[in-house]
Amino acid sequence: MKLLNTLFTVSLVLCPTLYSTSSLAQTYPAKPVRLLVPFPPGGISDTLARITAQQLGEALSQSFVVENRPGAGTTIAADLIAKAAADGHTLYFTDVTTHAINASLYAKLPFDTLRDFSSIALVAQSPLVLVVHPSMPVKSVPEFIALAKSRPDDVVYASSGNGTIIHLGMEAIRAQAGIKMVHVPYKGSAPAAAAVLGGEVAASFTTTPAALPYTSSGRLRAIGVSGTSRSPAFPGVPAIAEAIKGYDIILYSGLLGPANLPADVVNRLHTATMAMLKQPKVVEQWNRYGATAVTMTPAQVTEHIRNEVAKFTKIVKASGAKVD
Repeated sequence: MKLLNTLFTVSLVLCPTLYSTSSLAQTYPAKPVRLLVPFPPGGISDTLARITAQQLGEALSQSFVVENRPGAGTTIAADLIAKAAADGHTLYFTDVTTHAINASLYAKLPFDTLRDFSSIALVAQSPLVLVVHPSMPVKSVPEFIALAKSRPDDVVYASSGNGTIIHLGMEAIRAQAGIKMVHVPYKGSAPAAAAVLGGEVAASFTTTPAALPYTSSGRLRAIGVSGTSRSPAFPGVPAIAEAIKGYDIILYSGLLGPANLPADVVNRLHTATMAMLKQPKVVEQWNRYGATAVTMTPAQVTEHIRNEVAKFTKIVKASGAKVD
């Protein structure tokens, strides 16, 4: 009898907790969800975030409202998420690659890149496109490398700023191919691309959606994509890894939340996101922007970010890039 009374007492203590957890899963989201994007409107991250917000809103019968919070290399938005309530009503649609870069690029951050966030899902991956001005006498990455070796002062490349993925992607080419190039940082990817278009610099990386209209019109020449395989958006353009073994720089878009997000909320969001990525209309939209879906568990996303941090720590150190 004493054992039964003890079990009964324990059940009374545990039941509220069990009820609370299951209740949260059943009622989430209980109000509109803020989806913070660390970039201005119009870029690939913003576009993919808005598609994701619409699809998750329909799947979970609640509004997902995109809020653009650009600035300080995405750290402003990241800090807001790190300090948000862990109830799933404030989420982060982030360029996971940039999130990983910042861990070593900044001397001090107000948050921990891994510890202060809950991984939910990766949503898409898309390569950068290496473009050159048509006047450049190169049509491939091997020719680009050969030119840089023979005339290093003539190969001037533009980036969207020190420590950005465009800068570090080019620095990875420089280091792995053993070449010299001249770096000119601009304040954003648009002016960097304009510099190549105007012939002010020889080359730059750009995103797939930004590159397509210019390469198709002949105003820019695409000579490589930054992933390990070719892009459906540029089927005739070789992957840089075909010329530089092991080269692998990819933009990853992902969904994160504050640390200690309840497991039921993470699972509900992850399940809805994975279902979204299987929809033919979403696949078609992703392809249109040169992106492909990524299916990882939340634990795999965390491990992926950890690996990206390690990879970019080496690239940042080799480049000498620093942001105080």
